[in-house]
Amino acid sequence: MGYLVYFNVVKSKEVVNSTYNIRQDLLADRVLRGSITDKNGEVLAQTVTNDDGSETREYPEGEVFAHVVGYAAKGKSGLESSQNFNLLTSNAFFLEKLANEFKDQKNTGDTVVTTLDANLQNAAYNALGDNKGAVVVMEPSTGKILAMVSKPSFDPNNVSENWDALNNDENSSLLNRATLGQYTPGSTFKLVTTLAFMRQNPDYNNYSFECNGEFSQNGATIHCYNSTAHGEENLTDSVANSCNSSFSNIGLQLDKAEWRKTAKQMLFNSKLPGDVKYNESSFRLKTDAGDADTMMTAIGQGETQVSPYHMAMIVSAIANGGKLMKPYLVDKITNYAGTTVKKYMPESYKELMTSSESAQLTEYMKAVVDYGTGAALSGASYTMAGKTGTAEVSEDGNTVHSWFVGFSNVDNPELAISVCVEDADTATITGVSVAKQVFDSYYNN
Repeated sequence: MGYLVYFNVVKSKEVVNSTYNIRQDLLADRVLRGSITDKNGEVLAQTVTNDDGSETREYPEGEVFAHVVGYAAKGKSGLESSQNFNLLTSNAFFLEKLANEFKDQKNTGDTVVTTLDANLQNAAYNALGDNKGAVVVMEPSTGKILAMVSKPSFDPNNVSENWDALNNDENSSLLNRATLGQYTPGSTFKLVTTLAFMRQNPDYNNYSFECNGEFSQNGATIHCYNSTAHGEENLTDSVANSCNSSFSNIGLQLDKAEWRKTAKQMLFNSKLPGDVKYNESSFRLKTDAGDADTMMTAIGQGETQVSPYHMAMIVSAIANGGKLMKPYLVDKITNYAGTTVKKYMPESYKELMTSSESAQLTEYMKAVVDYGTGAALSGASYTMAGKTGTAEVSEDGNTVHSWFVGFSNVDNPELAISVCVEDADTATITGVSVAKQVFDSYYNN
């Protein structure tokens, strides 16, 4: 009896949503698949009945929402998969449903109203241009995902016709880089290193380091970007200038077991909250690691891997006083006439750090924008706190991923963002420039 209750409460939708479950076909025979909309009612997916009675699934926004909304041909992905049960369930007025049954007509499935903002999604999509990469925008106070973009993309309207080409695409267009991408975090990981240092050194406010552009230890040398000598720095300056030399020094001072514990609390090597498919982020530094590996890890190089989705959670927690709200994509389910069937509410996931720790990290991130590596975001009509990152992903250091993570309206945070631009030509596009376009679109329109 206990298992039956568990199955019906916890497992039933997962089983119904399985592509191997023939019940989906039975539901589709009786119900016209419902629509998916953004938070303002803009249609992102709908089923159109043709004159001959056949049905076509249409995606008006095409490539822009392809990964997050998904497709419903050749299997299912994205919201088309996770919300399959709701889309094939009709909560129309029961007399109308009864009449349709007598007339042998399909009832219309429910509408999935997402948390996505079509304007923000388009801004993020356009900001990435022709580059590979991903953007995730969240509301720190609620966990609502307002935008989730992955490039290169594909047209979900033509999945069946292009299936073989998509599966053999060397650019992996079907891959949702926002949640499944595993990237070297670069200097964005210095937020985790900083938190570990703060926890292990109560007098962190007295930290001081003299940067001459490089740092050497036991035969290993780490250079600052362009070998810039930053001079005497405290911890605020070290974060603001993204000083590799200082953070190499910091990394060598850390107890690795405690550092690993902090990374675990920040959800590395852990399951992530939310209902999207994702890959776990990894922190692999061992307690017996040598100085070179330790210094590389401290600056976000080495073997550490993370997704843009995960980094969006970390900065959301910082923005929200240390508390991470569970990320979610569905705001409510309505019947086709607009009557609410189910409303999803914000839900606290866990406290990743204390409020005082988050406040201190916020001050460091404000310095990044005020006078540091994120200064291109200063002087806008909105305030920003953030952290830049340039992750070297080739042996010669010429191929980099450009990152930016941060949040807007610092005193009362509104939007948290995570941007990763693969193989970026930093002369024309950076994580900062993408974030700026997204926030400019939101605050200036």
